[in-house]
Amino acid sequence: MRRKNQVRQSVAVSAALLAALFLLPLLVVAPFRTALFGRETPVDETEDVPFASGQMDAEASLRVLDGDTVLEMDLGEYLLGVVRAEMPASFHQEALKAQAVAARTYTLYKLQTGGNHGDAADICTDHTCCQAYIGEAQARANWGEDADVCEGKIREAVTATDGQVILYGGVPVLAVFHSSSAGLTRAAGEVWLSDLPYLQAVSSPETAERVPNYYSRVDFSQEELRQKLLAAFPEADLRGGMEAWLSDAQRDTAGSVSTLSVGGVTVKGASLRAALGLRSACFTWEAQEGTLAFFVTGYGHGVGMSQYGANAMAENGAGYREILTHYYTGVTVDPYPAADFTNRHES
Repeated sequence: MRRKNQVRQSVAVSAALLAALFLLPLLVVAPFRTALFGRETPVDETEDVPFASGQMDAEASLRVLDGDTVLEMDLGEYLLGVVRAEMPASFHQEALKAQAVAARTYTLYKLQTGGNHGDAADICTDHTCCQAYIGEAQARANWGEDADVCEGKIREAVTATDGQVILYGGVPVLAVFHSSSAGLTRAAGEVWLSDLPYLQAVSSPETAERVPNYYSRVDFSQEELRQKLLAAFPEADLRGGMEAWLSDAQRDTAGSVSTLSVGGVTVKGASLRAALGLRSACFTWEAQEGTLAFFVTGYGHGVGMSQYGANAMAENGAGYREILTHYYTGVTVDPYPAADFTNRHES
């Protein structure tokens, strides 16, 4: 009987020790259960990280007109928004660097020549006036799951080229750019009123296989075409069939229409492109079953740097300096004191 009691006591002690062994961790953890397992607000790992401009860009202050609001930022912050908007983040890093330098140069040129906004602002976010611009939140929404990679590439393109500017005779150039060319870029004088020595026709290596909508087509009915042409060229004589309204196309070295006759009025190909909303001035036309069809190659005015051409050059091993000195004739790429222009309104 005594042995049975001893066994029972031994079992009871063992059970107590086992219970303590399992309950002790719970007693230790319980006071901290809320901290360890509570439903706290999760940390957003994609939260915006503040951008730090390079030393030279940070010294240049800008007043940026965004709609009706004037935003104050430094040159690097502004360029970040421009490169996000103007070039696909999927492009090669050297192409993105070339875009950053071109955008920086274009900005300084606008400041140097007085800009379009008087004393109200230095530059704006309207691409029809200055350069396109997009904030980080909207850009991230557009990029989706690739947002961190895309934002990182663009930040690196801006900071790695801190202060670098395209210069002709030591002065920032009118660093215009466009999406894609039809094998050659165009000289400024073939598109606009004045020619510039650094904006001349050069080869551009993009191909139809690498450029979305490299070839495009637009069809107009006779009445639709009449309305658009008369709105742009009211002196045009559009009597008769529409197949006779356009004639005498003269083409430049890039194959784009430099001038043509619209109802007896000589106009620039760029003007007709704008009137009809064509993707470029490299076009032909043909009457087809009651419509006039336009066949277009490339996208943009064709002057300065081709963005898809820059990407093709980068993929073939060219650095951003080589890209820029190819598309802008006779220039150098060097650091430039942007603050000399952007801080002039503070004096």
